[in-house]
Parts: sequence; structure tokens; C-alpha cells
Amino acid sequence: MKKPPIVWLNTFLFASTLIATITLVPWRAMTHGFDGMEWIAFIVLAYASGLSITAGYHRLWSHKAYKAHPVMRFLFALGGALALQNSALHWCSDHRVHHKHVDNNDKDPYSAKMGFWYSHIGWMLREYQASRYHDYSNVRDLQKDRIVMWQHKHYLLLVIVMNIGLPIFLGWLNGDILSMVLMAGLLRLVVVHHCTFFINSLAHIWGSQPYTNKNTARDNAFLALLTYGEGYHNFHHIFENDYRNGIKWWDYDPTKWLIKGMSWFGLATDLRKVPQERIEHARLQMQLLRAKNKVAHLPNCDEVFEKLQAEYELLKQHLADYYQAKKSLLEAKRKEMNLTPLKQQVESLKCKLAEQQRHWKLLTAAYS
Repeated sequence: MKKPPIVWLNTFLFASTLIATITLVPWRAMTHGFDGMEWIAFIVLAYASGLSITAGYHRLWSHKAYKAHPVMRFLFALGGALALQNSALHWCSDHRVHHKHVDNNDKDPYSAKMGFWYSHIGWMLREYQASRYHDYSNVRDLQKDRIVMWQHKHYLLLVIVMNIGLPIFLGWLNGDILSMVLMAGLLRLVVVHHCTFFINSLAHIWGSQPYTNKNTARDNAFLALLTYGEGYHNFHHIFENDYRNGIKWWDYDPTKWLIKGMSWFGLATDLRKVPQERIEHARLQMQLLRAKNKVAHLPNCDEVFEKLQAEYELLKQHLADYYQAKKSLLEAKRKEMNLTPLKQQVESLKCKLAEQQRHWKLLTAAYS
């Protein structure tokens, strides 16, 4: 089968920046060194560009997980140009296709089933789906966003200003243009590129699947450190419109923290969260599936299946009762009703749910 034509611009960009980084940055470090301001600029611009992709391109524009003030949309547009990962319009179009056809080798732009190299960077080096590059029918909503379209129209100029002009200006201020360009421009660009590319590659290969096994997406706390919180990818692929990826307060998800912080100052509104009951149900279904897979080889597997299914249904009912009681309590608060009996009911159901969860955990652990 004949391979599609090479995209020479992308190939030259990725190859030249990588080669220049692994040669020029060590050379400059050994012969001259880098000062504190250059390291600070590297870190600040890395987070500015990375978070513009995750909080802007991804959670805001691709998935509509929240609404952002025009000031933040403008900053995300500039940061997206700094990240040099195409315009927001094009990036979001690709990403929506990815979610709609995840793991479909013919339709998913960066299908993980095509291998690590393809999903990480290879898909951008050849015209595998060239016809898609001018079809923005799946982002008509974004075409109504004046900031998105302004960035799309002036993308090349913005890339030059943000990736060349800004590091040169910072270097001039710091008295060393070359070192700043190498650190805050070149090294920062390559690091951010490959860290965000890990979301398409490693996050579909390495990690756990606590919420769904219907696609290759994985949760990986280590990858979250490299991807601005996007490493909780299994959760994201089943609940893509949630503004969070790491749902526990201790999960490293600076994108979530940024969005939440923006909401405190009126810069973000309508933050979308999946109801906790749906999350618990998804997790419970995966636990049942794993337990059944563990015992499928046993001679009495049908009997075990029935026992697991019965306990699963019981726990699911406890979950439904508990969350329904919580909803009733919230409704009573809004109507300023007597809350004492409802609070007691919620507490009682919470205790019953916790006991059933302990029993379920012991049961599935025993069969594992």
C-alpha cells in the first residue's frame, strides 16, 4: 500500500526544533550557562502555552466544559499560537473527530491503535486525512467566536510574534537574547510539544481504566504531571464535558485549578460537572466486569456470576437511594423546609452505602 505524501512543513518543523534543542541548548549550557530569569521564563511560558491548549483549546473550545470571559479567550488564543499546535479552529475540529471516532483507524486522526509513533507525532508527518484539513463543519459554533476566527486568520503572524518576537524581547530585557531564545523559545517549544503529544499516545497506552474499557484511554497520575492534568484520560473519554479531568481534590490537574480560579473572579462561568452518581456507577460497572473476567475460568463461574450480579444490583440501588435523598435535601433547603428528618435519612443511607461498599470491595477482592 502506497504511503500518503509527506507533510514537509511539519516534518521540517519537528525535526529542526528537536535537533536544534539537543545540540544548541547543551552547548549553550556548557559554554555560557543559563541564569534564573531564563529558567523562570522557560517555566512560565511552558505553562502559559500548555494551559492555553488544555484549558483553552481542549476544555473550553473543544468540549464546551465552561464559558470564558473574552479576556481569557484572547489570552488562550495567544497562548495557543505560542504552543504552535495549529489554530484553535483546526485543533478543535481534529479533536472532536477523535472523540467521535476514537480508535477507528480510518477516521480517528490520531488513533492509538495505529501505534505509539503514529498517535504521538506520525499522524502529522503525512497527509493521512488531507481532505479533513478544510472541512470545519463540526466546529460551526466556534466559527461564531470572533476571537477564534481572528486567531485562525492571523495564526502565522501570531506564531512568529509569540515564538520569536516574545523570547527576543524577554532576552533583550534580560541582557542575553540568545540564551533566552534557546530556553524560553526553543527548549520550551519542544518540551511542550511532546508533553501534550503524550495525551494522544501514552495516555491511550499506559495506565488504568477505572471508568470504561470501550476505548483505549487510560488514567495515569504520572502523565498528569507532564500534561497539565490531562493524564486522567480514561475519565475524560467517558465524561468529556466535565471541566475536570482529575476529580479528586488531590489529583494533579492545574487546568482544573485554573478554570476554578477563573470562576472566582468572574472570568469563567457555567462550569460543567458530571453528577457524582454517574461517576460511581461507571466505576462500579468496571469493577463488576473485572471481577467477572477474573472468575470466568472457574468451573462454577455461572454461580459466581449470579452472586456478583446480585451484589452489584444491591450496591447500585444503595447508590441511587443515597443520591436521591441528597437531591431531596437540596430541594428542601431551597424551599426552606424542615431539614432534620431529611438529614437523618441522608446520614442513614450514607452509612448503609458505606457498609455495602465495604462488602462489595471484600467480595471482588476475594474473587480476584
